[in-house]
Amino acid sequence: MKLQLEEIRPDANSSFRLLLTPHLNDFYYWHFHPEFEIVYIENASGPRHVGEHMSRYEGSDLVLIGPHIPHLNFDYGVRTDYRKVVVQMREDFMSGSFGQMPELSDIAGLFERARHGVAFRGKTRQEAGERLSALPGLTHFRQLMELLAIFQLLAVSDEAELLHSRPVEPVYNRRDQQRIRQVYAFLDQHYQRQMTIAELADLTSLTPEAFCRYFKKMTRMTFTEFVNQYRIREAKRRLLLGQTVTEVCFECGFESLSYFNRIFRRVTGGSPRDYRKKPGR
Repeated sequence: MKLQLEEIRPDANSSFRLLLTPHLNDFYYWHFHPEFEIVYIENASGPRHVGEHMSRYEGSDLVLIGPHIPHLNFDYGVRTDYRKVVVQMREDFMSGSFGQMPELSDIAGLFERARHGVAFRGKTRQEAGERLSALPGLTHFRQLMELLAIFQLLAVSDEAELLHSRPVEPVYNRRDQQRIRQVYAFLDQHYQRQMTIAELADLTSLTPEAFCRYFKKMTRMTFTEFVNQYRIREAKRRLLLGQTVTEVCFECGFESLSYFNRIFRRVTGGSPRDYRKKPGR
């Protein structure tokens, strides 16, 4: 089971990130992040694995997850024509004077309970799910106002269940998380060229040997395995934009077509040419 730190950036001109039906149903994505996250999925049945909580939802699910809680993507293994809405907010979303406003006291309490993981059922799930699904059609200001209204609905609902009896503690300390963010940022900038362990070790103030141990602890992968998976995700995006296999190969940092094809098949189960023909793979 590979636990991964997900790097999240808010949408442009927004204090949160909104994702509409990100298709990850073919991937076992066991991950965590410092952000709060609310997930709504409908027309699906699947595993609900949040922290140490494991159960199964049927038909639809609505869960609010606090920072640093490991969780599995809710669409894992789903084969129906499902719809999913994900909203991710920074850990300090309700901090400072904003979170102390008396009008928002119920929501502040909800965010404290989110550190246990909270699942919602019944009419609350249905109404909140419908309103979350409508967020993409609103302006950023209206999205924020509607999001606060949804949180108020959840905060006062009696159709809620805590998934853990105690708040879930962070898996890794802040220094570890800071280092892995530095690595991700470096990879974003330099994935098109060859990178060395010495560069990453210097970036994170570790020896090469210590960096390799640290990176394996954080990702359960070697740095080479991780870079290859990152490059393949970028390659898939470029293939869907119409670039040729040869263009994608070299623009994503692979040194030969044969190696690119071999790694692509290892990660996705098919060839780059097949993926261009069947992008839903």
